[in-house]
Amino acid sequence: MTAMHPVPDSIAPERDVVINVDSVSKCYQIYARPEDRLKQSLLPRIQRMAGMQQRAYYKEFWALKGVSVQIRKGETVGIIGRNGSGKSTLLQTICGTLTPTGGAVDVRGRVAALLELGAGFNPEFTGRENVYMNGALLGLSREELEQRFDSILAFADIGEFIDQPVKTYSSGMYVRLAFAVIAHADADVLVVDEALSVGDVYFGQKCMRFLRDFMKRGTVLFVSHDTSAVINLCDRVIWMQNGQVHREGPTKEVTAEYLEDLFYEDQARDLAEAATPALDVFRVPELAPRDMRQDMLDSSTLRNDIQVFSFLRDSSAFGTGSARIIDAAFQDMDGRPLSWVVGGQAVRLTVTCQAIEELHTPILGFEVYDRLGQTIFADNTYLSTLTRPVRVAAGQVVMATFEFRMPLMREGDYTISVAVAEGTQEAHVQHHWLHEALALHVHATPVCLGLMGVPMQEIRLDLVGSSESQIA
Repeated sequence: MTAMHPVPDSIAPERDVVINVDSVSKCYQIYARPEDRLKQSLLPRIQRMAGMQQRAYYKEFWALKGVSVQIRKGETVGIIGRNGSGKSTLLQTICGTLTPTGGAVDVRGRVAALLELGAGFNPEFTGRENVYMNGALLGLSREELEQRFDSILAFADIGEFIDQPVKTYSSGMYVRLAFAVIAHADADVLVVDEALSVGDVYFGQKCMRFLRDFMKRGTVLFVSHDTSAVINLCDRVIWMQNGQVHREGPTKEVTAEYLEDLFYEDQARDLAEAATPALDVFRVPELAPRDMRQDMLDSSTLRNDIQVFSFLRDSSAFGTGSARIIDAAFQDMDGRPLSWVVGGQAVRLTVTCQAIEELHTPILGFEVYDRLGQTIFADNTYLSTLTRPVRVAAGQVVMATFEFRMPLMREGDYTISVAVAEGTQEAHVQHHWLHEALALHVHATPVCLGLMGVPMQEIRLDLVGSSESQIA
């Protein structure tokens, strides 16, 4: 992508800098009434010709004010900030969809951007037509698009809707198609603006796998209000505030300061809006009779309700093919199938495999991921078979059973990948790894911190000693 404004030699970026934003500003003219826009187009010229003082019929809003940023090759950089802080405007100037009022932007390499929903799509065109149009905008030739079209369609997984106008698409289908094109664009820089929050859990995991693979070879700009995603993905962070770079630095350090700022700002607003402290709310559990308190603890608002979806046999997979996962399911301790699980409940997770060829040292296992692709917990059968090896003949079926208490999980979507391998923990051959074999949706949770909670037997608060001894 060529520079939108020439960058003087005196401020030319270093060799490994792929994005150089130099003192960029963006001003919008805000009109109070539609007729003011007409007045602005006509009257200042007449006033100037008449020798009168010119009047502006608009107010200026500076979305960006002298922003300077450098992004180096191979970096994954997060951009955080409240709504209206200038994050999306900065991305759009980098992508070339907005022309800055002042300053210069230099981008080296092909940029693929997933900005606001439907950006770059013509709603009247079909999905197929938009693939070719969007691909051409990303620098792909007609021949390249024809060669990759089947793969793009498989990635998007929208079926016959590919030949329907995109104005009939759901928000999830929009993002599926847009991300599928980007994933096949051979880009050097990938720009993502809050788009990964749209769509189902299966597609989200597919996008995260692509994103993590892209991060190994390309440069990523990632905008999100989800600070967990930013911490998990980004090498460093740019904190935007009031159209300026407020802070730039290490991800954890800057994000922690940003969250602290949000906390104090929200707390000050809440205190200002509250007429009187709602002390009775805090007294209710202590003043209520014992049976009422127990009902509150047993209510569904405090339970960790987890919905379990059916096994997906045809999910994406890899491996040698010498064995195949044919089922995975949750059961209670009596072997009955479960479609709902409660955090803290004793459960069984079964993983069933059929050997295509003889397996001498099979290992069956599972991994539970959150929506960002972070492993929440995992296990396999390797240690349990060290003293009691199991050999599986070709065509034979073997089932692994994992018994545990379900941890308390934060609200949201999760997936479980299952696998069968052969060898040892350190050196093994993967025969069948099945992505997203199971999906979980957590509807309610008492977990407020951390990736998950431990089912506590009891939580108690006791006074120790007298008040005088404590003060002394």
